[in-house]
Amino acid sequence: MSQTPASTDPFTAVIVLSGGMDSTTLTAHYAALGYQLIAVTADYGQRHRQEIESARAVANHYGADHHVVDLRGYGALLHGSALTDADVEVPDGHYAEDSMRSTVVPNRNAVLANVAVGVGVANRAATVALGMHAGDHFVYPDCRPAFVDALRSLVDVANEGFPTPRVEAPFLAWSKADIATHGARLNAPLDLSWSCYKGGETHCGTCGTCYERREAFRDAGVEDPTAYVDSVTEFTAPRS
Repeated sequence: MSQTPASTDPFTAVIVLSGGMDSTTLTAHYAALGYQLIAVTADYGQRHRQEIESARAVANHYGADHHVVDLRGYGALLHGSALTDADVEVPDGHYAEDSMRSTVVPNRNAVLANVAVGVGVANRAATVALGMHAGDHFVYPDCRPAFVDALRSLVDVANEGFPTPRVEAPFLAWSKADIATHGARLNAPLDLSWSCYKGGETHCGTCGTCYERREAFRDAGVEDPTAYVDSVTEFTAPRS
């Protein structure tokens, strides 16, 4: 049996901060709850390097203790993903298209979450927070409720006898529009966040994650602070 939550610091949370819209809002969420924040960002050699700088900016905005973990050696082994393999193009289109499967990084969230849990145990943090949401469920198996449930069980077993943080994913049942609404309510610095997978200096506006970002702000009725190369092209969700 893992130690009780009383053995952890109830005011410390470890945030998995990619620098994207979801994790930026996640950081704002736990800051608003009064937690002392430790932010963990992974450099796994991703094509979209800008998200790392965005993570730094967001962490600095909230005064979080920020750490960029070097996983580039690991990422170099992950052939076939558009995010880590220069020979695979990032597809344009709706984020629920089957083509978006090429953006899956194998086992990514399991690795990143467990890095954050290790940091949490070492720092006696009460909480490790993940930013996945319902819009991720179609493409990414490591963003689904079953993954979070399994991760919680793994964390308890792997850290038996040590101060073990709770794994929380407060947006798991939310849409990305819900996250945009919540971020706006919290005055989260969404203008600092980065979504585009293509690796350019400006959001392309047409890759799956850019389009999801555009759609989220629009559906939420929240002003989108993002500059896009293409903010006009529309895509239709595939029929189920």
